[in-house]
Amino acid sequence: MILVCGEALVDLFLAPAEGASLPARAIAGGSPFNVAVGLSRLGTAAAFCGGLSTDHFGRHLAGLLETEGVSLAHARHLPQLTTISVIATDANGSPHYAFHGEGAADRMIRMEDLPRALPDETAAITFGSYSLAVEPCGSAYLALARRESGRRIISLDPNVRPTIVGDMAGWRGRFADFAACATLVKASDEDIALAYGPDADIGAVARQWLDLGPKLVVVTQGAQGATAFFGAGHLALPGRPVDVIDTVGAGDTFHAALLARLDQRGRLNRQVFSALTADIVGDLVAYAIAASAITCSRRGADLPRRQDVETALSRGVRQ
Repeated sequence: MILVCGEALVDLFLAPAEGASLPARAIAGGSPFNVAVGLSRLGTAAAFCGGLSTDHFGRHLAGLLETEGVSLAHARHLPQLTTISVIATDANGSPHYAFHGEGAADRMIRMEDLPRALPDETAAITFGSYSLAVEPCGSAYLALARRESGRRIISLDPNVRPTIVGDMAGWRGRFADFAACATLVKASDEDIALAYGPDADIGAVARQWLDLGPKLVVVTQGAQGATAFFGAGHLALPGRPVDVIDTVGAGDTFHAALLARLDQRGRLNRQVFSALTADIVGDLVAYAIAASAITCSRRGADLPRRQDVETALSRGVRQ
């Protein structure tokens, strides 16, 4: 089982204006929410650990997680409102976000809200997105990561949101604290550009993260594929041809797929990461690329199921 920590929110997708009207569509979202759903759809048991509002949106999010088979045993139901993320996509299908969530339920998790002990079957814990940095949840999740890092795989996705974090120097310090606990880091080239500057070298940044403690860093590069850094080497795999509808949820799919593939191969344990090989890493990354390509072919964060990915891999071409 994988414990997924962080936010669940509502994505409000804006359509082009029609005179004075601004059509919109409300969809359940949030990077950790998507990862939890993605894991379950790919056949890996998942539990959600985060704040869910008792408002209408929060009840809807909780219901969806349960419907997808995600455990809510470690979720907390809080009276604060649900965060709303307003999303507009550009001509290339890339999303642009504006978050409305100051003081919302997803941020109000404190250390006392987190499980004092985790079941033995909890093989991994994931952390990511703005819940790494905003308070009080950021400090609570960091304490949990530090407590569990010697016993379980810790997987991290920065999913940088500068409009929420604000102080990027402070964010870099907080991320380094999390990375020191991590076994695996999944990031995008856009994350690195936002956090370290547009001219930052992804290989250099990935090596800096490896020096902090992670055993594997995988950087996604959109249509170009992804590059994995581990031990003394690196491995680059190309992207898969796909008719892109939008890229919402693609990174979350990639993160979930990496972990699900480890689970499928019986490698969801810390021992595997002490002896990573190019074959192991290549299999993980190829699976994650195929999964995220499927999400890009769908509108919104509609993550694939295990059979979808297996079918795409067997065909070897677009899904």
